[in-house]
Amino acid sequence: MPPDLRQPARTSRRTRSSRPSRALALAAAGALALPLAACTSDPDPSPTGSPSTAAAATPGPRTYRTVDMQAPPLPMTHGPAAADADDADEGLYVLAPKKKAEPHLGGLMVDATGEPVWIDPGETPTYDLRVQEYQGKPVLTYFTGESEKWVGHGAGDIHVLDTSYREVAKVTTGGDLAPHTADLHDSTITPDGTMLLTSYPVVQTDLTAVGGDKDGYVFDGVVQEVDIATGTVLHEWSALDHVDLADTYASVEPAKEGGDPSGTKDAPFDFFHVNSARLTPDGDLLISSRQYHAAYAVDRESGDVRWTLGGKDSDFTMQGSGDGDEPGTGAQFAWQHDVEMHDDGTVTVFDNEGDPGVGDHSRGLRLALDMDTMTASVDQEWLPSDPKRRAGSQGNLQVLDDGNVVVGWGDAQWSSEYTADGTLVREFPLLGGETYRTYRFDWHATPTNPPAVVVEAGTAYASWNGATEVASWRLVAGDDESSAQPVATVPRAGFETALAPVPDGAAYVAVEALDADGKVLGTGTPAA
Repeated sequence: MPPDLRQPARTSRRTRSSRPSRALALAAAGALALPLAACTSDPDPSPTGSPSTAAAATPGPRTYRTVDMQAPPLPMTHGPAAADADDADEGLYVLAPKKKAEPHLGGLMVDATGEPVWIDPGETPTYDLRVQEYQGKPVLTYFTGESEKWVGHGAGDIHVLDTSYREVAKVTTGGDLAPHTADLHDSTITPDGTMLLTSYPVVQTDLTAVGGDKDGYVFDGVVQEVDIATGTVLHEWSALDHVDLADTYASVEPAKEGGDPSGTKDAPFDFFHVNSARLTPDGDLLISSRQYHAAYAVDRESGDVRWTLGGKDSDFTMQGSGDGDEPGTGAQFAWQHDVEMHDDGTVTVFDNEGDPGVGDHSRGLRLALDMDTMTASVDQEWLPSDPKRRAGSQGNLQVLDDGNVVVGWGDAQWSSEYTADGTLVREFPLLGGETYRTYRFDWHATPTNPPAVVVEAGTAYASWNGATEVASWRLVAGDDESSAQPVATVPRAGFETALAPVPDGAAYVAVEALDADGKVLGTGTPAA
């Protein structure tokens, strides 16, 4: 049984009196493709314990005959635990390249070799793409909206797609907050059919405690719990109402040339920077503040802070952290993202340790909490293969069902999978780009649109963007659909598969997608 996590609530310091439907774009696209040579390294683990290196030459973007889309190359390297891993495992890495200079902009799912399974055809900056459960069924959720006006946060909506990639819900802020101001950082579905959203409303407040003006402005850190079906706001929590402004590690910045200092209406002070909000096993909220180097357990109903983990006003002694005020050492984390409490009472954190830097590298971190002595200690670390890899922004840590851990290294551009004890399985860079988070999920989907087929020089090429159950492809041809006969059946060979030969003079050509039992999942024909 997990420890008793519901400590008495602390006294609050203050009291307070789109985009077009992606479903249409998804229904209009199709794809799956030829594997790109040199995108995976030798699967044999390095005897020294460091990851083996991929091909020296930088691979180019993946391009396809059947669809007008590209995917970034993801050259895999393999660590000491690679020999025990199965590249055929059904789990897909889920990421969302978000730089306009990248070959692809938006959601992306790839297998353990880096081969794409789904390329989001929307070509829109996307954040926090992941698989969750809604009404007992798996769904995809992600943020789209304004993500460039302010550095480090956004304003938009959260989309919910079913396993055919149709949009079944769109969730946004409400109540006292303007609609379409949900933040990009985190959107978590609860077992109650609600979603936890973050938001950054601009609020006027006294900033003299942090060296600013009395009539200053801040980005508040707000968490709303919204009923997905109705859009009703059930609960709302504001950082400005519950934490001491002076405890922030952020600073009011002086005016830059031609601009205003932070803390003004045009440049609000980002004092809190909420970047995750999750439920604890006991049903409280656990809210992460990057600027406070802290996580807050919050009573879901009253909003009162039960306890604070980390930062200047920690209720826990952060073991191995000197006097308790040394971020980035021992149990103390700094500028962190993605804080989550698990059923055993441990807490996982992606510890950025920058920006500004307080250590040489970022790390994945699991903390053990002793609620009797109120101490936090390091239970496990997941360290980068490059000892200088430090994420100045973004990042996440996901614990998989088998105990493995996926770490997304944010703007450091790498994504890694480890065993529970910290041994590297595999990792890959997003060359020249970034993904806010990286996850790995079992995802089973069949799109509503048919497979895409192109015939060139006597060879048929087939793909089905997002279809996860295709095991093989069957080419059929004849004078017409009713008389068509099988010509060839070949195993699926990546996102796009070649089938040959197409009989000369065949008036009708089609390709059938088959599952592992030989059942036809869908049929595609060349475009007229």
